[in-house]
Amino acid sequence: MKKIIFSLITVAVLAACSSTSVDDAEAKRTLLQKYKQQQHELTQKIADLEKELAGTEEKEIIKVKVEEINPQTFEHFIEVTGKVEAINDVDVSPESAGIIEDVFVKEGQKINKGEIMATLRSEALQRSLDQLKIQYDLAVTNYKRQKNLWDQNIGSEMQFLQAKTNMESLEKQMEGLKAQLEMSDIKSPVTGVVDVIYQKKGEIGSPQIPFAKVVNIDKIKIYGDVSESYLTKIKNGDLVNVFFPAINEEVTTNIQQIGNVIDPNNRTFRIRLNMDNQNKMIKPNLVSIIKIRDYKANDAIVVPSLFVKEDFRGEYTFIAEKANNTDVAKKVYVTSGVTNNNMTEITSGLLPGMKVISEGYNQVADGTLIQF
Repeated sequence: MKKIIFSLITVAVLAACSSTSVDDAEAKRTLLQKYKQQQHELTQKIADLEKELAGTEEKEIIKVKVEEINPQTFEHFIEVTGKVEAINDVDVSPESAGIIEDVFVKEGQKINKGEIMATLRSEALQRSLDQLKIQYDLAVTNYKRQKNLWDQNIGSEMQFLQAKTNMESLEKQMEGLKAQLEMSDIKSPVTGVVDVIYQKKGEIGSPQIPFAKVVNIDKIKIYGDVSESYLTKIKNGDLVNVFFPAINEEVTTNIQQIGNVIDPNNRTFRIRLNMDNQNKMIKPNLVSIIKIRDYKANDAIVVPSLFVKEDFRGEYTFIAEKANNTDVAKKVYVTSGVTNNNMTEITSGLLPGMKVISEGYNQVADGTLIQF
């Protein structure tokens, strides 16, 4: 009997345990389902918030500045280095050799054309000229007497001709000596300033040795070497600008001459400019930059080169336009032309009256809301 009761109790316990396990599994399933539902709701809420935030960012307004496009004259310049020279820059040498006896000028002194700067020793020439003059005076007297006799048909023709020839010969010799005496004077060939005196009193002067340099910088000339590729774009009379960095001065002048030869070493041709220099601020060998215009376009569309960007499709810029009564940035693809001094000519893509974004263009994209 006891065994039967024990068996019944065992069966009841097992049945109770089995029922509890089933209930726990069911509860877990229910809890899992609840969590999944909550997860789905959270996911949906996250997506809604992200969408909301994305919409808010799209509607953010960027402050920019714009410039309206107006047609203008556009020019392109090439720059070459110029060499400044004085038109009158002369190394003065004596015409004959001799010891320098006197020097009459100083460095920095103004001097006129033909003025004597120094003399060479010429005592021997002067003595020879004095002796020759005595002979000449006697020859003149003899010639006059012979002529007087010949006019009276007295004496021979040969005596008259000899007297005349002797007189004329001595006259020519005197002229030669006077010319040699004049050559002993060292004269300035131009009006200007004595810039340098190379020799001093007592030294031997010679035609091969410069005595002094005379410079006149009232008028100067400037040479520049231009690439042969611009040969057809430059002509005599063209206006050019010349800038002197050392004195911060810019002058406009004309091309005076275009060289007829191409330098085979650097493939350039030479141009020459003439210029007045009344204030004498422009000195020979002063650094100069010659700006030559090789391109000009009237009514051109021009924007700063910084405004033009480039992507895989090509060059573009941003303009401001109206869309649904709001200002937005629009990406416009353009074709650029010549660039000069950080300005670029736009040959297509932009029209007069358009507003190009000049500040803030790095913060916008196509369709960005803007305010200006």
